[in-house]
Amino acid sequence: MPFITVEDELVKKSVTDVGNKFITRYLPELDAMAVKVYLFALYICQNGQNYYTFGDFAKKLNMDEEQLAKYFEYLDEFELIAITSYTPFEIKILDIDNLSGKPKRLHPEKYEGLYEEIQALIAGRMVSQNEFRDYLVLLEDYSFERNALVMIISYCVNLKGDKISPAYIKKVATSFEQEGCTTVAKVEEKLSSYTNATSALIRLFAVMGIKRQPAVEDGELYNKWTGLGFSDDALLCAAKIFKAKSPEKLDRTVLELYKNKKFDPVEIDDYRKSRDSLYNATYRIARCLGVYMEDPSPYVENYTVKWYSYGFDAETLEKIATYCFLNGHNSFEKTDEFISKLYEDGVVDDDSVADLLERLAEDDKFIRRIFSACGLTRKIIPHDRQLLSLWRGWGFGDDMILAAAQRATSAGNPVAYMNNILSSWKNSGIFTYDNIPPVCPSHKNKNRNLEEEWRETLASLNITSENKD
Repeated sequence: MPFITVEDELVKKSVTDVGNKFITRYLPELDAMAVKVYLFALYICQNGQNYYTFGDFAKKLNMDEEQLAKYFEYLDEFELIAITSYTPFEIKILDIDNLSGKPKRLHPEKYEGLYEEIQALIAGRMVSQNEFRDYLVLLEDYSFERNALVMIISYCVNLKGDKISPAYIKKVATSFEQEGCTTVAKVEEKLSSYTNATSALIRLFAVMGIKRQPAVEDGELYNKWTGLGFSDDALLCAAKIFKAKSPEKLDRTVLELYKNKKFDPVEIDDYRKSRDSLYNATYRIARCLGVYMEDPSPYVENYTVKWYSYGFDAETLEKIATYCFLNGHNSFEKTDEFISKLYEDGVVDDDSVADLLERLAEDDKFIRRIFSACGLTRKIIPHDRQLLSLWRGWGFGDDMILAAAQRATSAGNPVAYMNNILSSWKNSGIFTYDNIPPVCPSHKNKNRNLEEEWRETLASLNITSENKD
């Protein structure tokens, strides 16, 4: 078994990969021979040369095994490697970018008096050595100026009290570092913006019912909102009328208002009223369609807003949704197809939509009579409505269409057979009932008295021989 192993994150390569952090942070601190040991160990692992023994390694670097062991112990102190066994001697090379890859030799003597200064700030509890070590890491690994870090700790204590957790201080300091605020001047500038925001945030918190003091993250959100162009009055208006109970909820509201270009309190109030109307209309449409909505927002954005832009109002949309439900189009997608067709045909206002829906209902009623005449019991499909429109477009009245249905009774596909009959009559110029050619005897034998059935059907429709044309 090789005496050196490596963490999975360090993939074998044809070159030896040395992290920049090793060069910038560790190289200046390490003994020169320790650097040679570390680099050679990286070379062995990353290039798959696992046949090296501990003795081979020592011989290659012209040292004895005892010296080599001491250098590995030295590297272990810096957490660059971990000694996993002494008999046999085995090590693991660590990833210096992991949290465990922080150097232990931080030279606290460089920061004389800092511990006492931090302890004086955090007077409500004892600052442990591990916590103080974390602050030294912030100074050395993240390049914070000493006084800049003290300013951040002081701000956090003033915000949260002198029993503040170290985790919160580290979180705030890390956020500062990510924005490049590691010097006294930049930290002072950032803290100044937070201080200026505090009074505005307190007023916002009062509207939202939040009892705590504004935190650093709240100041960041406030700066974000004002940077988008919202005034304090606009933020107060948004928090109140949208009933935002948390900074996160207000943030989502502000982004929605920004997307819709609503910045003034008057615009925000009008937008909320319109938005409420849209949401209420969407809920009513969903009820008419029998659709359950967990979150109406996608339906509002994808459908209702578009339908409103076409010129349809809420009452008309409910009528359309009811019709779609009764005719098997019980989804927003299918309703959208129907509404788009209405829009293309210029049927938008309530009266024209009502007239059309009434005509469509009458057409469906007549189609069911056709089905009864030709022996069908299935549901109506869009193709049936298209054929009815086609036949009427050819010039046939309802009596002629029903006559064709009577003659299609024995056909395997009655509707298709009806289309064949009507097409034949059209090409022969037969458009009145009196001119319909008689049924051949063979067809009469297959059906009971069709003429009698036909007259019964006409009677049920209140159509007489005088008005059947």
